[in-house]
Amino acid sequence: MGINDMMSLITNAGFPIAVCAYLLFRLEKQLSSLSSSIQKLNTIISTKLGVVIDTTSDSTT
Repeated sequence: MGINDMMSLITNAGFPIAVCAYLLFRLEKQLSSLSSSIQKLNTIISTKLGVVIDTTSDSTT
């Protein structure tokens, strides 16, 4: 693989990789915000119902 082939590969794949990284970064912030909102809602509902809801379990493991 020559230098021209390498430059062509970087040029062609660089933009899509940059777009994916940007979108993943934005999505990560939104997911973090959504998780926080769900946690608050969970607390409010458990307070209103007078029950204890386990918030320590993590389903992403």
